[in-house]
Amino acid sequence: MRSLNTKFLTFVLALLIASVISSYFVTTNTIDRQVRESIVQRAESLSRSIASAAGYHLILKDLLALDNMVYKVKTVNPDITSIAIIGPDEEIIVNSEAGKAGSDLGSGGSGQRSDAWTESIASADPDQNSNRTLIIESPVLFFDKNLGRVRLEVDWSVLHRAQSEARREIVPFFAFILFLGLTLSFVFSRQMTKPVRELARGVEEMKRQGKSQQLRVYSSDELGRLTQSFNEMASLLTEQQEKLGASARELEEAYVSTVKILAAAIEARDRYTLGHSTRVAELAVALSREAGLKKEDIDLIEIACLFHDVGKIRIPDSILHKRGRLEADEIKEMQKHPEYGAEILSKAPCLYKYIPAVRHHHEWYNGNGYPDGLSRDDIPLAAAIISLADAFDAMTSDRPYRKALSVEEARLAILKNSGRQFHPELARLMIKIIEKREMVATVRENQSERPL
Repeated sequence: MRSLNTKFLTFVLALLIASVISSYFVTTNTIDRQVRESIVQRAESLSRSIASAAGYHLILKDLLALDNMVYKVKTVNPDITSIAIIGPDEEIIVNSEAGKAGSDLGSGGSGQRSDAWTESIASADPDQNSNRTLIIESPVLFFDKNLGRVRLEVDWSVLHRAQSEARREIVPFFAFILFLGLTLSFVFSRQMTKPVRELARGVEEMKRQGKSQQLRVYSSDELGRLTQSFNEMASLLTEQQEKLGASARELEEAYVSTVKILAAAIEARDRYTLGHSTRVAELAVALSREAGLKKEDIDLIEIACLFHDVGKIRIPDSILHKRGRLEADEIKEMQKHPEYGAEILSKAPCLYKYIPAVRHHHEWYNGNGYPDGLSRDDIPLAAAIISLADAFDAMTSDRPYRKALSVEEARLAILKNSGRQFHPELARLMIKIIEKREMVATVRENQSERPL
């Protein structure tokens, strides 16, 4: 996609080139016409001058003076091919070309008379007619007596050379005008489109980042005022966005605090689960870091861990605190707590992002989990991570119906259920974390047993 600067420059250049070319042709045509008129006028002036002087010499029959005058005029004007003085009987009295004096002119002249030539030259191409001649004739009068006429022939190529020379002289001028115009057009287009480019940059920043730095105002015209208005609008939008963001964060923090209180209240109902959500969050964060997740994803998982059992608030105490094994219908009700938790979080739009992790943290990798029977990569990654952390803490904590398993027993259980209940790669990373913690615990225990 071409930029505005390119489009503007292309338009200006096209207009400039068209104007220069048109001006060149108009100028050359004007020069050609003036050159033609100048040559015709000069030839007619010479013809009339010769005719004026020839009358006196013809009366005196001074042919030598006539011949000398014709010779001098021909010598001074090399573009004149011939000069002849013709009598009334069409006999050539004097001719600048030797040997033609005394002969008849005849009817086969090689050129055209000035009036006919002047009419045709306007449409003729000098390049195609350079061998033709221009004929100028003027009557020789003496006291109104017609003594003959002066016939002057001018080489047509003189016009061609004069026109070519005139074109060569004006070409550098028009080339300079074109070069200067191109340079000024480029500079002018850059200056004209600079405010527009600045506005486009500001809009792009606003679209990409939600805010924009103050744009530079290049002029005081309409574009300058538009840039100032954009700066004011951007500042206002940024201010409003910051206020809305702060309000949204406050609202989210308030709701998160409320849900945390609910989660704490649920755990407080049963001494066996007290602190469970906090421990699960700690394990899930460690596993997320081991898996190389981004900070924003880790933060989401940490908060989701605090919410993962919030749905148990709707589970009756008779089921939640039962010491023996649960009946089938009680198990079915207990397994609804992820759905209950998702429903509670759905009450606040700002908490929608935690719903997938809360709803699916009891799904199994082989599809035998609940509530939706998801499997493999259909299970959200956050839910798969919480599932491992939740299971490990549950196995290593006392429950009403059993004693806590040892860390080694929990490790073996995770290894055994890798690829069945747990994501195999996450299970491998979880075992790695467990082994690291055991090593750290062993080192600390050995250090504490050393005598001071």
